[in-house]
Amino acid sequence: MKTCVKCGIEFDEKQGDDNQAAKYPSCNSCWKEWTDYAVIVINEMRLDMSLIEHRRTLKRHERVFFGVEKGQEISKNPDSR
Repeated sequence: MKTCVKCGIEFDEKQGDDNQAAKYPSCNSCWKEWTDYAVIVINEMRLDMSLIEHRRTLKRHERVFFGVEKGQEISKNPDSR
């Protein structure tokens, strides 16, 4: 059993659906939340994943999302601006 770095619940690491989720110990629901949020980050910031700087930006947002690094998340509800 591992503890999710995002929500703190314990989960069975063998239940992971995505091999990329092994980067940060996270439950399936938090990893799904990250993948949805990553799309928001890419779209809102107009990131081009063929550019190394843009991939680094997405990685930084990933670390912030999982609490590994301090920073500010992008608004998840763009209509509330």
